[in-house]
Amino acid sequence: MIIRTKAALALLLGTTAVPALAQEAASPPAPETTPEDQLQDIVVTAQRRTERLQTAPLSATALDADALTKNAVTNLADLQTATPALSVTNGGIIQNVNIRGIGLASDSPNVTAGVATYVDGLFQPPIVQANSFYDLGSVEVLRGPQGTLVGSNSTGGAIFINSRNPDLDGGIGGYGEIGYGNYDAVTAEGALNLPVSQTLGVRVAGFYRRRDSYYRDIGPLANDAGRLDEKGGRVTVLWQPGSFSATAKISLNDRDTGGYPYRPIPGTRFAAYRVGDIRTLSFDSPTGNRDLGFQAGLELRQELANGIVLRSLSGYQNKRIKNLLDIDGSQAPVEVGGNTFQDYFAGEKQYSQEINIISPTDGAFDWIVGGYFQRNDIRVRIFERQGGFPTDITPDNQRTTTGVFAQGNYQLTDAVELQVGGRYSTYKATGSGFVTIGRGIPGFPPDGVPVADLSGEHDDARFTGKAALNWKVDADNLVYALVARGYKPGGFNSTSSEFDPETVMSYEAGWKSSFFGERVRTQLSAFYNKYKGFQFNVVEPSTGFNGVENISDVTIKGFEAQVQARVRGFGFDANVAYVDSNLASVTFVNTRNLPAGTLGPQCPAGTASNPPLCFDYAPFIQVSGDGPNLYAPEWTYNLGVDYRIPVGRGTLTPRVNYAYVGPQFTYLGYSPISDRIDGRGLLSALVTLDMGEWQVTAYGTNLTDKDYVSGQFGSNEFYGSPREYGVRVRLAF
Repeated sequence: MIIRTKAALALLLGTTAVPALAQEAASPPAPETTPEDQLQDIVVTAQRRTERLQTAPLSATALDADALTKNAVTNLADLQTATPALSVTNGGIIQNVNIRGIGLASDSPNVTAGVATYVDGLFQPPIVQANSFYDLGSVEVLRGPQGTLVGSNSTGGAIFINSRNPDLDGGIGGYGEIGYGNYDAVTAEGALNLPVSQTLGVRVAGFYRRRDSYYRDIGPLANDAGRLDEKGGRVTVLWQPGSFSATAKISLNDRDTGGYPYRPIPGTRFAAYRVGDIRTLSFDSPTGNRDLGFQAGLELRQELANGIVLRSLSGYQNKRIKNLLDIDGSQAPVEVGGNTFQDYFAGEKQYSQEINIISPTDGAFDWIVGGYFQRNDIRVRIFERQGGFPTDITPDNQRTTTGVFAQGNYQLTDAVELQVGGRYSTYKATGSGFVTIGRGIPGFPPDGVPVADLSGEHDDARFTGKAALNWKVDADNLVYALVARGYKPGGFNSTSSEFDPETVMSYEAGWKSSFFGERVRTQLSAFYNKYKGFQFNVVEPSTGFNGVENISDVTIKGFEAQVQARVRGFGFDANVAYVDSNLASVTFVNTRNLPAGTLGPQCPAGTASNPPLCFDYAPFIQVSGDGPNLYAPEWTYNLGVDYRIPVGRGTLTPRVNYAYVGPQFTYLGYSPISDRIDGRGLLSALVTLDMGEWQVTAYGTNLTDKDYVSGQFGSNEFYGSPREYGVRVRLAF
């Protein structure tokens, strides 16, 4: 996101959410408007060209670096406190990211994400996404299917995280920041901008964050799950000789948390072994967790004499997770199925290439065409032990995604624009692997007995896209209507088990407006989605294994509203979303109270359960009634208020934020005890003394110290951060 200021940078105050648009006409300020009255003119780059955020036919939220700080957004999960209709729940290995109730509801490595997340233009695999933000230029959240320029894996929407590039005109500069807070939290962050010449620049950025755990483990192993020790760095090189530019970025992130801190969900098998409050853990197995992420990208751009831009973006990523965990999250004894341990490793390499040809926008018709290729190599190794009995799960998968796309905008009249885009995507997945039991146990073969073949293959293809009609009523008002189709690929569980893609057909209308000489901006939108083939993990009784199936269709409708205001020293922003969803009834095996470990297939009639040879699933089969879609809170809203007070040559700005994410179901049983995350409202505040080159900020998050569940994994639940507070000092040079 690029900010075009209408005043000197020293007078800027952050704004938060604004939706987007595809024209470049700015509303002129009223004659009496003074610089401190005006809102910033924000533009986005998610659609491959620089566009005004206030004039594009889609719903979006954009946050620059200042707005991220003011809204206490430090990672992907925090975005839900500043963005309507976004839900990010903690699943341990992955983050379940959903927009308007559509995205990811499965932790299976065979399922792709439904909200496409990009860092510096590169699609992110769903693992290793809890990394801290640092030295960012912007974050853009696009809501609704993005089936043309983004393509597959964008049924819910897309998130673009953009780091800062070198500044060739700004001279040597940068910033350094240090902070300290409760839980012995230490933070350090900085960046250095080096313009080597008029055409070559380098930017180096890095960070370090550590804190003690919010939890204490009273188990016998002295685990320290939930602490944080994270560091990372990024080097960006920009070469821009005339009409050509090359931008290379390399980043590395290393995050160690000591393991996942969780407890059994109330109403599940091991809930009786919960002890103490939510900050008390009781593990009888070792815990540990380390995420490593490496990313390299190269963007080449050449502007031709006729204004057409040729763009290439090449990427490589290598992500790794190593995790030790107590599966039952308790000290439950072996005789009730406790004392379960898992050693988990997941690695994913991704190679990607995108090519764009982008027309200029100075005529009645402009367009973008392009092609995309992505390959993912995934390796997972899981060793589980229930009591003394071992299970090995060893899948290796490879995925290939391709796409060709085009989008055109035609000015029917001076006030009316037609936008049409389409994309054809293909997807192919192949894999191998086994589930084996008994390795190292007397009476079993040395490598165990294979009980399931995880080999398989799947391929599919879909046409997606959108059509929009945009009416610029006057300089301050735009009305749009669009229809869009999104698609998320299918996959396989084994040689004999495949699941189909998800598709979403979305209908949306919106109105964007500016009032009182750029002092107030509003955005309103309403949407209706038909969501087919919802993918979810279920147990297949005939085999006894957990696999992904297309369990049902979903209808989703709702509205969103956003407002920003700036009147001299006073700033205000607010967002709200209402999502009404309905998931048709499903017959399934309720796993909440299933015994842990490998149970085996359904026992023949009259045969008693004898895991792992066979198990009687009949008592656990349930038919769910119609209910809301999973991970789809009905209401989300947030608001922030700040006021700038002149202090000598600087300013003192207090700000207060409140964010609410409503209750959401996480499992098909719809139990209000075990399958529902309660809603929560979180209050945060900060006070910033800005003296130009240096700033001092005192901050506090979750000021009411609210206890709340932030996500679930299997039969365990995670919790949100307690009250945190501290101070940061920043020096810019």
